[in-house]
Amino acid sequence: MSVTAVPLQPVKRSYKVWLWAGLVLAIAIAVALAWTGTRAPVAAKGNDAQFLAWNKGQLGVRTTDSGLQYQVIKEGTGPKAQEGDGVSVWTVGTLRDGTVFQPAGEIRLPVGGAIPGFDEALKMMSKDSKLRIWIPANIAYEKAGPQHPLYGKLLQFDLEIKQIIPAAELRQMMLQQQMMQQQGGAPGGPGGPPQGGPEGR
Repeated sequence: MSVTAVPLQPVKRSYKVWLWAGLVLAIAIAVALAWTGTRAPVAAKGNDAQFLAWNKGQLGVRTTDSGLQYQVIKEGTGPKAQEGDGVSVWTVGTLRDGTVFQPAGEIRLPVGGAIPGFDEALKMMSKDSKLRIWIPANIAYEKAGPQHPLYGKLLQFDLEIKQIIPAAELRQMMLQQQMMQQQGGAPGGPGGPPQGGPEGR
C-alpha cells in the first residue's frame, strides 16, 4: 500500500505574523485575567493600604496629594464650594464591608466644619455635582483619637451638593438668627446655621 503525499502550499509569511500576534494577544489577555483574579481578593480582604492601591487603578478614580480618592459621578454647575460657605449635601457613608455609619439623607454644614477628607471633597464640588469618595484614616477621624468609633477606619461617602450658601450670606443669616434669639424669637428654623455632618457621628 502506498501513501500519496498531498502537496501543501507553504504558509505565507504574513499569516505567520498574524498567528504570532494572536498568540501574544491571547497570552496578554490570560495574564490580565489572572492579575484581576489575584487583585480582587486584595480589594475585599486586604488592608486599607492594599485596597487604596487597588482602587487607585479603577476606572475614573483619581487620587489627591492628601491621599483622598474620588470618582466624579456627575459634574455640577456654577462656582465650587469655598471655605466658610454653607452647603446642603445629600450623603451616605459606609465602611469597606458595606456597614452604614452615616445613613442616607441630607445634612447642612459649613465647609471647614467636617473631617479633613470630607472638606477637601466639598471644595471640589459645585451645585448638583456628585462624587464617590474614599477617605483614608489619616484624613478622617485621626485627631478624634482611639475612643472615636471611626478612628483608624477607611471611609466611603457618596455626596451630592444640593445647595451652596456663600460665606458672607451665611454669616448674615447667622447674625439675624442671633438677633431673633436675643429678642425672644424661636431658636432654630430654616435660617439657622448648618447642623450635623460627619464630624459629629
